[in-house]
Amino acid sequence: MVHSRPFSTKETAGTFPITYPPIQYMSTTRLKKQKISVHDISAKIRQILKPLLSAGLDACDPFLSITQNMTLKNYRLNVKDFAYDLKKFNRVVCVGAGKASGRMAIGLEQVFGEHLTSGIVVVKDGYGVPCQKIQIVEAGHPVPDRRGGKATKQILSFVRSLIRRDLLIVLLSGGASSLLCAPSLGLALADKQRTTNLLLRSGATIQQINIVRKHLSVIKGGQLTQATPATILTLIISDVIGNDLGTIGSGPTVPDFSTFQDAIDILKQFHIWSKVPEPVQRHFKKGLAGKIPETWKPSRQRASCNRHLILADNRNAIEGVATAAKKLELKPFVLPLPLQGEAKEIGSILGSFARDLVEFGNPVRPPACLVAGGEPTVTVTGKGKGGRAQECVLAAAQELAGLKNVFVAGFGTDGTDGPTEVAGAVVDGKTLERASRKGLDSQRFLDNNDSYHFFKQVGGHIITGPTGTNVNDIYLILAL
Repeated sequence: MVHSRPFSTKETAGTFPITYPPIQYMSTTRLKKQKISVHDISAKIRQILKPLLSAGLDACDPFLSITQNMTLKNYRLNVKDFAYDLKKFNRVVCVGAGKASGRMAIGLEQVFGEHLTSGIVVVKDGYGVPCQKIQIVEAGHPVPDRRGGKATKQILSFVRSLIRRDLLIVLLSGGASSLLCAPSLGLALADKQRTTNLLLRSGATIQQINIVRKHLSVIKGGQLTQATPATILTLIISDVIGNDLGTIGSGPTVPDFSTFQDAIDILKQFHIWSKVPEPVQRHFKKGLAGKIPETWKPSRQRASCNRHLILADNRNAIEGVATAAKKLELKPFVLPLPLQGEAKEIGSILGSFARDLVEFGNPVRPPACLVAGGEPTVTVTGKGKGGRAQECVLAAAQELAGLKNVFVAGFGTDGTDGPTEVAGAVVDGKTLERASRKGLDSQRFLDNNDSYHFFKQVGGHIITGPTGTNVNDIYLILAL
């Protein structure tokens, strides 16, 4: 059993920390009241951003998503619009993976109590929580490591021991693709790590990345379902726009329609086929020749005992922000489509929206809060450090230059933006002016994919620490 680490309470100049207490068993406590520090950003925006971001996180809290959607009384388990009679099962067990799966596990233990036998769940480093019956294992993310590989093998061994009269509950959320990382026979973990790194830097979408991952794995693409005759209920916190079940966590309990050919095509499309390790190339060629089995394809025999339920997604988070905006007497407007595409381009669009809002009152007049969700991508061509939210917001700053009382903020709901310790950033009409006074050229930072070091020097970082959830990003345009 792994307990959560205390989250940092230290405030740093140029950052916007939102501090969470360590998660307590059976507790739904989230934010600790604390002064927010945003270097060179007005006190007013600090007071507004904190409740907005907090409301978005609360709306997709994994613990509440479990406890509010599941009830158990007299051996009858009700899960939204269907039910299970636990008298028909010998055991109820749990496996899972992802950034939100730790808090999901706590909720599951509260709902099931003594009816839950045991379980094992893999979470990202820093996302460990105290559970009584479910073993929580921390592992590397986004690049997989040996701990994740070992935990994946433990999960498969555990699942293979189950019988038809067992109920297996799978807790799944974003991050599971990296955490359930045991490679296919004949591949080393280093081969997967190299391939994953190349994909993450290529600009490929999460759907494309996961097609490749499925065909390098012993568990993804429905292979977990293939490993057991047990009845399976998969509970999901979605980090995928559109909630495609086969993409979330690379779909370990979902039939997979993609093929080895699709995986090869993706690697060639992003010009990394020649860069992936030779064992990966050989593996895909064998799969193409039919010498290695494909991932699990649709099967009528398993459909009746293999259910999936989305408990929370990005829409929940942005609706939570919109509700909080009303309470702050801001006019909320939710952008109807998710933000997808290159982060720099999305940032420029958000900056244009902000200018239209201030100058023309379009689509609503200030004081206003435009809310958007999504997950832009970053094609890494420079040698800097950053993440999609920081890069997106930095691009927006160029459009905001000179505007008064308008802000653009973006942050990852998991508390991590790219390979950094920050969740995102916030900019205003004076961000570029502050940068110029320090002799910094924002365009050079953008070109070098170095948004992290830009905000480190200019100010505006948003820090939450591990949030225990993961439902893509939230982007805000605030006109006061």
